[in-house]
Amino acid sequence: MNPFVFNLAALAALVPSALLLYRRGPGPEPDVRDVVFWGVLAAAAAGAMAWTWVLFASAWQTGIAASLWITISLSLVLFVSISAASGAFARLLVVFGPYIVVLGSIATFWAQAPARPAPASLAGPWLNLHIGISVTTYALMTLAATAALGVFLQERALKARRPTRLTAILPSVSEGETLQLRLLAASTLVLGLGLLSGMVIEFLDRGVILVFNHKTLLSILSFTVIAGLLIVHRASGMAGRRAARYLLLAYLLLTLGYPGVKLVTDVILP
Repeated sequence: MNPFVFNLAALAALVPSALLLYRRGPGPEPDVRDVVFWGVLAAAAAGAMAWTWVLFASAWQTGIAASLWITISLSLVLFVSISAASGAFARLLVVFGPYIVVLGSIATFWAQAPARPAPASLAGPWLNLHIGISVTTYALMTLAATAALGVFLQERALKARRPTRLTAILPSVSEGETLQLRLLAASTLVLGLGLLSGMVIEFLDRGVILVFNHKTLLSILSFTVIAGLLIVHRASGMAGRRAARYLLLAYLLLTLGYPGVKLVTDVILP
């Protein structure tokens, strides 16, 4: 199959996930996880993972498009796994679905952008571990930010006393905050491991433990913000909206540190 057509097919497979939950009528639903729900997610994950496999079959790709597609694939895998255990989390598909469609559209748009190969000196198990941890962190933060967005929208609707069809689908504020904090804790743990593995990579490549560049500084700042949010929330019970805002800030910083760097190095400064 033509690669461009394959890419479009993978993107098209994501679209139903953005629209699925709107097919339901008004009123609370006991559980959105029906056969159609799982079928749509299975198709989306299969399409994204198949295209990601094609992109990485020959060698590790460093371009922004490949980075975004592997993030979409892992985010979908994690979303399916957590949804199997939590019906409240499954409701977040109503905001997670549109997000991955936008992410896939960006990846498709930049599909032809040049990519810089990973240095041959870094090849090995430590590089593979670091890459895996980095992508997992970004996927977990994607889900945590999705939960935070759900909390923000619910609180806004409650304050205005104007519930919408979207907020009728989303989990409650308390459910969203619980999901948000658990995903934040997982993100903090994995990001910490990512920073440690990155230090090992730098030591093996350059003989130094830490190189202070824009990506390193943004990653450390992200870790500090996320860990600080967890500490403050546990110590003072910070309200959901403020926590959501700090979470989105941390997510923005991580976004700048991962695909943002890809955009600069692969597209703006080829």
